[in-house]
Amino acid sequence: MDQIIASGTPYDLGQALGRKGAKAIADASFATPQFRALEQWLGSDRLKGLEATARRHFPEHVREIEGIADGADQPFEKVFLWNCRGDLRDLVRSDEDACTSLMLPAEIGRPAILAHNEDGDAALAGQGFLAHFEPDEGPVFAAYCYPGMLPGHAFGWNAAGIVQTINNIRPHDLTIGVPRHVITRAVLSASTMDAVLDLLKRTDRASGFHHNLADGSGRMVSVEAPASGYAAIEVAAPHAHANHLIRPDLAGIAQTISDSSRERQKRAEEMLAAGERDPLTILFDRTKADNPILCRAESEASDSYTLATFSCSFEAGGMQWGIYHGPEREPVLRGGLDRAA
Repeated sequence: MDQIIASGTPYDLGQALGRKGAKAIADASFATPQFRALEQWLGSDRLKGLEATARRHFPEHVREIEGIADGADQPFEKVFLWNCRGDLRDLVRSDEDACTSLMLPAEIGRPAILAHNEDGDAALAGQGFLAHFEPDEGPVFAAYCYPGMLPGHAFGWNAAGIVQTINNIRPHDLTIGVPRHVITRAVLSASTMDAVLDLLKRTDRASGFHHNLADGSGRMVSVEAPASGYAAIEVAAPHAHANHLIRPDLAGIAQTISDSSRERQKRAEEMLAAGERDPLTILFDRTKADNPILCRAESEASDSYTLATFSCSFEAGGMQWGIYHGPEREPVLRGGLDRAA
């Protein structure tokens, strides 16, 4: 997996991302069925409303998107649209399911572990990369990046000890507000877990995600944050999450639950209940041939492909991480973050 280092202003960070992903943005990202379906919103009042809200509340992250567009030599509106794909999901046809996460609190003899399968369009396989960011303001951070998109909506961590992985959800409460990818980017600029939770409690989100959060102490919080609600739990027992809302407090929100999400959720919970605690054994599981946890775009009903698997553990000295291409257990990248960082 490729890596880059980017530093400077928000525009500088974005421009580095755009230059790195320029070919993949043109040849892969903008060629996906998701983007082609979204193009109908170019020039629309809805897209303009999303942009206006993002500029009002998070101008620095819109500036990053401007940098991505210029670095990739693409129109800003197209790149901004790509970063709003989840905020228009129920308004266009999209079969991407995306992602399974595990949160395993510390037990005797085993540190706390946060692990995640990042799933996306098969056309993006091999196109993602790990970027290390040194912004002029805010903590140093790292994230797995899709070509043309802000960092934060897959998996990432910062020097303050905040770790985030994201699961797509499909509630039917989309509105005009702050795009959800802008919110996930903002999380990586936060310095404390409480600051992250305050950010996710905003009531002006256009749509939302499920956020798996951990900090350097090993504290873990699972947050479902659709546009019209918020539910957070402090994770004290092994926990799995796929791609639909599961909190009773949000049961009144209509949502789409795919067969893949339902089956992956069920299988992961079965394995945890049976005592399995190795995150890779669960995330690489393909027992359910039609809807496995490790996805390879098995059917026309789902285009999900596991692009990367991330696992981090919270040791006494700090956080240790590895990125894998399943089902291989040797990481393609590994590293750590000292607790004193």
